[in-house]
Amino acid sequence: MTFFHRKLQRLKDYDYSQNGAYFITICTQGKLPLFGTIENNTLILNSAGIMVYDKFSEISKAYPDIIIDKLIVMPNHIHAIIILDNIGTTQSV
Repeated sequence: MTFFHRKLQRLKDYDYSQNGAYFITICTQGKLPLFGTIENNTLILNSAGIMVYDKFSEISKAYPDIIIDKLIVMPNHIHAIIILDNIGTTQSV
């Protein structure tokens, strides 16, 4: 069995918990189209895709320091621009 190893896309020594805008992509396992289809150049989300969109859009309710600036759900992945805005707060993991 061959495994594909992705090149790490993170900047060395960069603190990704600091304030800023971040572009993220999340893919489904095996790139399966679990969130919907594209028909006649139109994205049609299924119930799972609608759920992912709704829940992702609500992240700011639970985490006020995280702002979802842009969000698109595709059949097998999502793209989002999130903004971390925790000015004046400290968080420990």
